[in-house]
Amino acid sequence: MKAFATLLDRLAFSPRRSDKLRLLQVYFRDTPDPDRGYALAALTGGLEFAHAKPALIRGLGAERSDEVLFALSYDYVGDLAETVALMWPEPAEPAGSPPLRLAEVVETLQRLGRSELPAQLAHWLDGLDADGRWALLKLITGGLRVGVSGRLARQALAGLGGVPVTEIEELWHALTPPYGELFAWLTGTAGPPQVSLAGAFRPVMLSHPLEEADLAALDARAFAAEWKWDGARVQLAAGDGTARLYSRSGDDITAAFPEVAEAAVDAGLEAVLDGELLIVRDGVVAPFADLQRRLNRKRVGAGLRRDFPAHVRVYDLLFAGDEDLRPQPFAARRARLEAWLTAAAPARFDLSPLLVFTGWDDLAAARSAEPLPGVEGLMLKRCDSPYLAGRVKGHWFKWKRDPFVVDAVLLYAQRGHGRRSSLFSDYTFGVWRDRELVPVGKAYFGFSDEELRQLDRWVRGHTVDRFGPVHQVTPALVLEIAFEGLNRSNRHKSGLAMRFPRISRIRWDKPAAEADRLAALQALLPG
Repeated sequence: MKAFATLLDRLAFSPRRSDKLRLLQVYFRDTPDPDRGYALAALTGGLEFAHAKPALIRGLGAERSDEVLFALSYDYVGDLAETVALMWPEPAEPAGSPPLRLAEVVETLQRLGRSELPAQLAHWLDGLDADGRWALLKLITGGLRVGVSGRLARQALAGLGGVPVTEIEELWHALTPPYGELFAWLTGTAGPPQVSLAGAFRPVMLSHPLEEADLAALDARAFAAEWKWDGARVQLAAGDGTARLYSRSGDDITAAFPEVAEAAVDAGLEAVLDGELLIVRDGVVAPFADLQRRLNRKRVGAGLRRDFPAHVRVYDLLFAGDEDLRPQPFAARRARLEAWLTAAAPARFDLSPLLVFTGWDDLAAARSAEPLPGVEGLMLKRCDSPYLAGRVKGHWFKWKRDPFVVDAVLLYAQRGHGRRSSLFSDYTFGVWRDRELVPVGKAYFGFSDEELRQLDRWVRGHTVDRFGPVHQVTPALVLEIAFEGLNRSNRHKSGLAMRFPRISRIRWDKPAAEADRLAALQALLPG
């Protein structure tokens, strides 16, 4: 655990990407199997421990320290793992006991039952120093927050083995922890892992945001355009009588949308498709809030399937049978997709239409017109672009509609996590309903580091009440909030839920009485 704890600590305090890559490569090079494989899984979200819940950790921490002092410390620190790690009594294990290995922790947690876990966890914490305790608790809760994405970890692996990252990306979702075959290949002791890619996820191609000023450098004749649908990006891999539905990050979400996989199997599909998951009723795309009712579920009942019918709007064909179409230009893949989808005609699938245009002015007018249901902007794709993993410049662009903007009043603030655990960085804001301010959203980004420090000072100086880690503040500071859209919500007092809210400006100059009213937001709701 010591090497893993040191890695996490250094990653957390290394803001530069190049430094993180170097730290990861050194760890993967010098750490033996299976510890390095389990560390890789932890960093990329590949580990899950069913019984290791925050409530258990909070209870253990309170038992080993003064309960009131623990609650006050947790409120101040804002991070459960850090609070417990710092307040836990120092090691009582006798000198010379064997060091705890990461693999021992992971494999023990995977087999322990709920009743056995508290005693085992307390035993481990008793034998570790503060850094080790922090790493252990971060590991079992899954909240590492050290600034390492799955992509960055795979780039570190590519550097370790001197292979293109695309080769690792292609295999990644067919591999399982602790990745012994992967490390054997990368360290030169074996060939590439022999895994079955049938039904496996392939890395998706991503787009870059486009501003109108960028259009002057682009030739409209080189691009195709389609609507950007407000759903969830998915990939369907079907063949040999089975079908799997994946999110854009490669998570298997088939169980949440079984009717999509069933329709693919019923149609006998042998393909890998790229598209947008939507809720569609009578041919009309429903608001994103309807799709959220089904996202992140382990299973769905008949009622949800009936009331929120899932549908995939397809816009790319990656494989037709065993034929890999990704090296072909978009125009060729699109032609194959149109012919293939017409012939296959699966239920719950349709084709995302291309827009007819002669120049950028046509598309600008379409973008600014009254939006179709479920449309949040435009996608521009070079006709000659192959399907490349990741966010490759110059090929695909997303030209989203201009965001909505509202002036709201800061109501509550809470400390963040990781490097923000000592700063108030999560803000709840509201607008006026008659003479009352009602919450309409929460944001935790959109501001600079200096603005964060200014907001933190303001919150500390204007706190009027506390509710655990949440501070209520004087309703005096106006925040300009940008957001992508609104939906009705029974979970919020205002009856509204914002899509992707973020702070676009701090209105130090504006009185709270001049913030927007709820009626102005209600007028933006879809019909």
